[in-house]
Amino acid sequence: MKLTLRQQITQFARILQTGLFQVLQAELGELTGPAKRLIATLEMIPLARFVPTNRGWVGRPSKDRLAIASAFVAKAVYGFSTTRQLLDALDNDPQLRQICGWKGACRIPHEATFSRAFGEFARMELPQFVHEALIQETQHNRLIGHIARDSTAIEARERFPETTPQAVEEKASESSVARSKSVRKKGRRGPHKRWKGGQRQPARRESTRLHRQRTMSLPQMLQDLPVDCSIGVKTSSHGYRHYWRGYKLHLDIADGQIPISAVLTGARVHDSQVAIPLATMTSRRVTYCYELMDSAYDAQEIREHSESMGHVVIIDPKNAGRKSQAEKLILGQPIRQLSWAEADRYKERTMVERVNGRLKDEYGARTVRVRGATKVMAHLMFGVLALTVDQILKLAK
Repeated sequence: MKLTLRQQITQFARILQTGLFQVLQAELGELTGPAKRLIATLEMIPLARFVPTNRGWVGRPSKDRLAIASAFVAKAVYGFSTTRQLLDALDNDPQLRQICGWKGACRIPHEATFSRAFGEFARMELPQFVHEALIQETQHNRLIGHIARDSTAIEARERFPETTPQAVEEKASESSVARSKSVRKKGRRGPHKRWKGGQRQPARRESTRLHRQRTMSLPQMLQDLPVDCSIGVKTSSHGYRHYWRGYKLHLDIADGQIPISAVLTGARVHDSQVAIPLATMTSRRVTYCYELMDSAYDAQEIREHSESMGHVVIIDPKNAGRKSQAEKLILGQPIRQLSWAEADRYKERTMVERVNGRLKDEYGARTVRVRGATKVMAHLMFGVLALTVDQILKLAK
């Protein structure tokens, strides 16, 4: 008899409560709440499958990478802001130390070793591979109703990429040549290249990133997205603008607040530029019916791509333009609105906001201390891993 996902999770939780927790409590003492969550997370994720080992190689053996990777998962579960806090907890908490895989405090590596190991995990995209394997093992037989898509601001403590003096000189020379070509007679202003007949002409669709993504593979789309640190801006529902320096984390969230896919870009990248890569990535991992997005994703290319994969797209219409809805009604212009059925389903999109909030408040997305898109993504994905396991286990309750 084939078990459903809920039955499998319930059976896994029962084994934890009646078997593993009792054995560990007899050896380690009374387990705390974070310790139980860490044990459940390490038991569910296939971490050992992707962590490299140096056994049998010639030369000085490196420190146990599996224990260090488990410690970084513990850092996300316990909510430690820095690696220094993690090391202090490993020194003072024998329970945490033995769960991660060290028997004595003297065996814990130095902080520099943790930093080198984290760099290795980031370059090999360890948490991304582990999260993908976890989703495929737990969600592949599940028919998901809704996928909610949105991004969240990730503030980083780093500078913008420095420009070389040669690039600065080339840019200055190009700008001077452009100014010399654009010299006109005084008092006479020529027409803008995107204005014709007194009306603004739209950009050619062939030159947009959304149009190019329709013919690109997933690796090509991800490589085409800018990932450098930059300044981002978001306008709230009340019209206030929020600026930050850093990145954007784009997420696809399934029913039950389970993260399915994640992509990191620079803060200046518009949300719509990541919709097609996210939809392609999520479609390869799970089967779902509806895609829920806000007005930032209101583009024809996004609709066509999602509908070509057999999904129903529900996007909040943005009704772009300077005229208010009252002025459009007076002029007889159409105002796009969701039907009552679409509006009812669109309410499910709030689950992505709750996931973003939990990532920042509980799993370290608000305290990014590493630099570079590769390390920032690894730091965030360890938190996404812990949150995913926590949400999957809630299905058994």
